[in-house]
Amino acid sequence: MAAVISVENLRKKFGETVALDGLSFEVGAGEMFGVIGPDGAGKTTAMRAICGLLPADEGRVRVFGADPFRNPRKAAASIGYVSQRFSLYGDLSIDENIEFFARIHGVSHFAARRTRLLQLTGLEPFRDRLAYRLSGGMKQKLALACTLVHEPPILVLDEPTTGVDPVSRREFWKLLAEFIGQGLTIVLATPYLDEAERCHRVALVAGGKLLALDAPGRLQAAAAGALVEVVASPIRRALEVARAEVGADRVQLFGDRLHVRLDDAAGYEPVDRALATAGVDVAGWRVIPATLEDVFIDRLAQEK
Repeated sequence: MAAVISVENLRKKFGETVALDGLSFEVGAGEMFGVIGPDGAGKTTAMRAICGLLPADEGRVRVFGADPFRNPRKAAASIGYVSQRFSLYGDLSIDENIEFFARIHGVSHFAARRTRLLQLTGLEPFRDRLAYRLSGGMKQKLALACTLVHEPPILVLDEPTTGVDPVSRREFWKLLAEFIGQGLTIVLATPYLDEAERCHRVALVAGGKLLALDAPGRLQAAAAGALVEVVASPIRRALEVARAEVGADRVQLFGDRLHVRLDDAAGYEPVDRALATAGVDVAGWRVIPATLEDVFIDRLAQEK
């Protein structure tokens, strides 16, 4: 895939806080690319730099070969940006919000396009409703419709499903799949690893640094060692004992069970003995494939 977005050695500080620390990646045409990381990882800063809303201290960003910060008109024509916060006009209706953004982008004959977007997002029955009266999921759909009314080839989404209910999240992802099918390029920042698994490729980011970049499945398949899932009680005591045996960074709590990362499956035997000695009841254990969350935690531990 030809690269439509290129981020090279991007660095950005806010006072003494390092937001981006040499971040680099490329996004191919027609790709859904995820920038994945916890709060404070630098995701929003990277998204704003791609959109030309924020200059980098070092490094460079290119969108279709142009610097989006130095060429804001080209960036505005090429990119549709949906931010974390609802930034539309609450005292305007759905129809009026879309019309406003169409006219900003110089789209004069937008009525048919607006109707298609409203049908696609399921907002057509509510087109006269004021934006402030919409639910969180409907607001995000409206933001998406406003962003796409001028038909940009790239869609940049900054944590679009944060605070959105599960049903609306699923509907939102159906929309994204539809847009990818139409040839749109999507760059998505999210802290949700289940969403990351829907992307063609992901950049795992922490502290403004790139930890790993590849297709989610390849990252999981390349995870080193063995991952053992342990069902035990009491689980908190089991967590303490297992971490004391193999190291705190190698044992994570997932609900009512542990994930223990080992060099090989045979390494679980000392853990099993330690749990039995401590009076922990082990109901069962098994070797499981690594999840993307396991991969992220592992890469983060390696970085430290």
